[in-house]
Amino acid sequence: MAVEVRIPPLGESVTEGVIAQWLKQDGDLVAQDDLLLELETDKAAMELPAESAGILRIVKQAGETVQVGDVIATLEKSDGRAAPASPKAEPKAEPKSEAAASAAPAAPEAAPAAAARPPGPLSPAVRNLIEEHQLDPTNIAATGKGGRLTKADVLAHLEDRGGPAARVEPPTTPPAPSPAPPASSTAAPVAHDPPTSAPEADEEIVPMTLMRKRIAERLVQAQHTAAILTTFNEIDMSAVMALRSAQKERFKERHGVPLGFMSFFARACIAALRDVRAINAEIRDETIVYRRDVHLGVAVGTPRGLVVPVVRHADRMSFAEIEGEIGRLAGLARDKKLSIGDLSGGTFTISNGGVYGSLLSTPILNPPQSGILGMHKIEKRPIVVDDQIVIRPMMYVALSYDHRIVDGEQAVTFLVRIKERLEDPARLLLEV
Repeated sequence: MAVEVRIPPLGESVTEGVIAQWLKQDGDLVAQDDLLLELETDKAAMELPAESAGILRIVKQAGETVQVGDVIATLEKSDGRAAPASPKAEPKAEPKSEAAASAAPAAPEAAPAAAARPPGPLSPAVRNLIEEHQLDPTNIAATGKGGRLTKADVLAHLEDRGGPAARVEPPTTPPAPSPAPPASSTAAPVAHDPPTSAPEADEEIVPMTLMRKRIAERLVQAQHTAAILTTFNEIDMSAVMALRSAQKERFKERHGVPLGFMSFFARACIAALRDVRAINAEIRDETIVYRRDVHLGVAVGTPRGLVVPVVRHADRMSFAEIEGEIGRLAGLARDKKLSIGDLSGGTFTISNGGVYGSLLSTPILNPPQSGILGMHKIEKRPIVVDDQIVIRPMMYVALSYDHRIVDGEQAVTFLVRIKERLEDPARLLLEV
């Protein structure tokens, strides 16, 4: 009896996903706990293991959208040997609807390539030609970037079939004795017209991933639902850099994790959130919910987009525990193994654009949170200290906040509290 492979519950508010890729092939013999596929949701990518051993029979293909509970494959009992792939997995050559295709000498040669190549997205110019001449795009050899069909490809196909000009522009005078096409034919010059074909050849059209769609939706949601304002300050990083330089070797030897700047900023934010509780709050319906614990979101850049895993109960953690948890979550993000729980429940976020060289930016809130701190590049600048101009490593910091909850005075106070503690890191250690 076959065992059904179903999409499991995906966590908070997630009901569907897209099969990004199958890690096993149809007919493969898989063992229990072997990874079967990679599933992408609007919050994270995850890998689904096999709950039992058997021969894999794929029901849903890569690229299909699936719901929680959908059967995506079955695992058949086996004698330990792999089975051939299911017949349904083989591509089928379907009859083409192209007008007069049977009379075209090039059609039989183009058919095998058509079975192996999906038509892909078509530009408006190409689509118009396809519809006008009732063509099947899978019968046309594509030369564009990534296997895309260009206008020149369609016109060349029409020219090979013979007489495209008769349909594009019907002649109004008797044809000339010469076998050459009439001067009014548009096929030849347009096919070799660089301004028309070059933009299409330079384009690459790909569908948005669920994660990228979700990022876009949440950014627009934040702009439309919150009264976002940003305030700035700058921090002299001399004391933090000196302390980190003096202790980083012993810190790593003792705790097994490197000492970075993020733990200093995390601890400074936690202390400042105790002073300014509104920034650790959220609007829920017509109420304000003040959070007692700090669940700290830390933005991590990945090839698939920006994700914000959450360091839960960061206010109860030491420097080493914060560094270790950030490192663990960043590793999971890079390996596409974050769970929905790793991304849920944050109350405040830190984003470090400085790692990419950003000198100044205005971060956007991560709803329903009311505050996000933007860190930036440390850069030596001349400043005045005790009436003397000195060179110090300085960092601009930005706090974006929801003005519906947080007043300007509170936002400025929050940044000042962070500045005070980072410029005198002993206060962080003594919690004063």
